[in-house]
Amino acid sequence: MEEKTVLSKMNIAVVDDHDLVREGINTILNNNGVNNVDKFCTANELMSVLSAGQSYDFYIIDLELPDLDGFVLIEMLRTRNPVAHIIVSTVHDEIWTLRKLLARDVNAIIYKSGNGDEIVMAIHEILSGRNYYCEAVKKVMDAAGDNSIHPTSRELEVLYQMAQGKTSLEIAAALFVSDNTIEAHRKALFQKLGAVNAVDLIVKAVEKGYIKKSGVLR
Repeated sequence: MEEKTVLSKMNIAVVDDHDLVREGINTILNNNGVNNVDKFCTANELMSVLSAGQSYDFYIIDLELPDLDGFVLIEMLRTRNPVAHIIVSTVHDEIWTLRKLLARDVNAIIYKSGNGDEIVMAIHEILSGRNYYCEAVKKVMDAAGDNSIHPTSRELEVLYQMAQGKTSLEIAAALFVSDNTIEAHRKALFQKLGAVNAVDLIVKAVEKGYIKKSGVLR
């Protein structure tokens, strides 16, 4: 009863372009005491409401939206509210997708094929100050030998630019920061990926799934 009382105070946004998924999540939340759930088919619908002054305690989002890449939406939500509680509900279990999500500090990752109650479990874990990754996600990360030290979103931007052969000065100009800032990001990337030079960095980034051989994973 106490858990339902806590959830009854939460405002939650669900963003997914599939009616069955949206309604299914809404039903699960309602059955667990959540009274305030707003459902959105597109990222732009959500951003329009946020621009009008609405706010939410949790955002449950899909990565494949018809109008905006889910990763871009995460960045927009983080820009608006750096401590926003973001739960990603996805069908994607590729290692590079999971690492991109972890690099963006999402609070929870659950698979749509999993138990629906995991959404409620994730919310309670987040409210307790912990992140929640479903068991299937943990297995993929463990199998990949993940050490949970990931580049930040900005470091990934620098990595993408480096993979395209750009110099620090060119990257600084593209990202509107100083070349010293880019050098700091490069140093952090070398440390996190255990690389000894730029070529080794790109090789390790490909091995770990942050970028593809033929281009960036965006």
